[in-house]
Amino acid sequence: MQKPNRLLKEKSPYLLQHAYNPVDWYPWCDEAFKRAKIEDKPIFLSIGYSTCHWCHVMEKESFEDIEVAELMNDAFISIKVDREERPDIDGIYMSVCQMITGGGGWPLTIVMTPDKKPFFTGTYFPKRNRFNRIGMIELVPKLKEIWNTRKDEVLKSAEEITASVKNQTFVRNFEDIDDSILDKAFNELSNRFDEELGGFGNAPKFPSPHNLMFLLRQWKRGNDPKALLMVEKTLTQMRLGGIFDHIGFGFARYSTDRNWLVPHFEKMLYDQAMLIQAYTETYLATKNNFFKQTAEEIIEYVLRDMTDSQGGFYSAEDADSEGEEGKFYLWDADELRNVLDKDESDFAIKVFNVAEDGNWIDEAKGIMPGTNILYFNKPTNKLAEEFGLTEIAFNEKVNEIRTKLFNYRKNRIHPLKDDKILTDWNGLMISALAKAYQAFNNEAYLQAAENSFSFIERFLTTQEGKLLHRYKDGESGINAYIDDYAFIINALLDLYESTFDLKYFERAVKLQLVLDAEFWDQNTGGYYFTSANSEELLSRQKDIYDGAIPSGNSVALLNLARLYKLTSETGYQTKADEMIKYFSGQIQRSPSAFCMFLCGLDFMFSGSIEIIIVSESKDNITIKALELIRTYFLPNRVIILNIKESEEKLSKYFPFTIDMKLINDKTTFYVCANYACKQPVNRIEDLEKALLL
Repeated sequence: MQKPNRLLKEKSPYLLQHAYNPVDWYPWCDEAFKRAKIEDKPIFLSIGYSTCHWCHVMEKESFEDIEVAELMNDAFISIKVDREERPDIDGIYMSVCQMITGGGGWPLTIVMTPDKKPFFTGTYFPKRNRFNRIGMIELVPKLKEIWNTRKDEVLKSAEEITASVKNQTFVRNFEDIDDSILDKAFNELSNRFDEELGGFGNAPKFPSPHNLMFLLRQWKRGNDPKALLMVEKTLTQMRLGGIFDHIGFGFARYSTDRNWLVPHFEKMLYDQAMLIQAYTETYLATKNNFFKQTAEEIIEYVLRDMTDSQGGFYSAEDADSEGEEGKFYLWDADELRNVLDKDESDFAIKVFNVAEDGNWIDEAKGIMPGTNILYFNKPTNKLAEEFGLTEIAFNEKVNEIRTKLFNYRKNRIHPLKDDKILTDWNGLMISALAKAYQAFNNEAYLQAAENSFSFIERFLTTQEGKLLHRYKDGESGINAYIDDYAFIINALLDLYESTFDLKYFERAVKLQLVLDAEFWDQNTGGYYFTSANSEELLSRQKDIYDGAIPSGNSVALLNLARLYKLTSETGYQTKADEMIKYFSGQIQRSPSAFCMFLCGLDFMFSGSIEIIIVSESKDNITIKALELIRTYFLPNRVIILNIKESEEKLSKYFPFTIDMKLINDKTTFYVCANYACKQPVNRIEDLEKALLL
């Protein structure tokens, strides 16, 4: 066996995957950069993550290859970075790649000076020239020659690229923004919407749940019923398609085709979390149980397969098993016949569109592998009609078959599970579970959410009360980023509105103070990605692009809006206004790229609803009132429960509630909307009328 390199001492599953490469890898550390300066060599920086298919391909083709490794070890000091552990490093150098090449992705390849200044970039490189891509065998000697013979040109280019990166970070044009920006974003999404199959654009197609959550709010504003239809169409087609795991549940990262059929099979925690929220909100908006069922199925997958025994949530499951992408998830017709009885297999083959010679094309290889991706070609009510069954009977039969196939599939070799626990992604899942609890009244969801936060408090919080980013194998580390703080604050506000336990609200306020003190830009506004105490990198970035996950600044804006409505503290409103001003130029140019930020703007522009329940205790009337409130799609609402035992503390955090007393010595409901309060009422029926106005 190949001798291990320095990565063997790391915790990241991605770095450990490369621990036996013949490449002389370093983790990101001072030692690597010092050696590069002493030996006068450029840095070869490779960034990826454990469940990245093309990262696996490049490792197998190049980094495990002795010939390539010898060239790299001679020409470079090589550094491996896990983008999920160090999104700060990834963010900077991905912006370099996008600026120079017009695109990006992982594996990300950067060649830079010992001073961390980049001069060459790309993504995947094969061993030898192919696919119109230069191979590592040809590339490495060229880069070595350029470094040794044209170093002055290289250093000049690196300085210019670095200056451009810094200018991108700090130069902003301030523009006025009003609620017309919401309509502009809607029009952009509408123009890209696939009317037939849902989603936006052609292929590949990504779930982009924050786009859908924005559209739900646009529909709620009453501007266009098409907004809701776009959401329903997209979420329906996704659930029917192969991007959804019909046997074990959960969604894959994206679909490689327009039809949502052929997934990139990796499953990411953040996708599950955001999609739970999108399906839950759509259920509340439509009362269509199909969306509720899908949200519950995703949760079943997460609680079953992605939950640590101590309560934290794992990061991802790989696309590959046995060296082949998707092998764990694929089926052939004979396999179904062996597992199921004849009636069941005939039914499954038809309902899941199984073909004897396979039902999909591997576009990368240009062949039909002869296997099948299970999917529905029609909504379940239509399929039930075709089989002469009620929808309930149809679903029961599908579930019986699914259970048998699931038990059979368990014996296959499973894809790698990335079991590191990330604070920010756990924050997203806590919010998702808290909202699902509110919508579906399932106590298990709330318990799982509280368990996850308890994990964060025990293992990912310092003695000073600050957050850390990553936990793995009993070790916590890496200073938290804006995403960690923003997502956990949001999660805590959701936990407060789920339990009305003030400890969650108090913790949210304390974390907001840390975020403001260590991340806020006092000069122009907005939050930096890294804290003032973090390692100094090429630049200190500030971003609001809502990509695979919402940006920290987008969620922070929503948090500030919620905190202001809950407390009436004008400092929160002031910060929100400054954020909007700072990012206004970016948003005006392409508003649909910032849909989660627009959800925050909608909260502020469209008017929120504040609901205060005053009660002697959490009595039956209070419980019924909460259940009623939670059945409505009210995305911009805040709720405060004022019961006698917590009155003193409530007055500290929510001073405007001091004068809200019981009327007629009965549980009383106060509803305020658009900066005006309605007459307080005692009856559930009157509360319902107030909510509908």
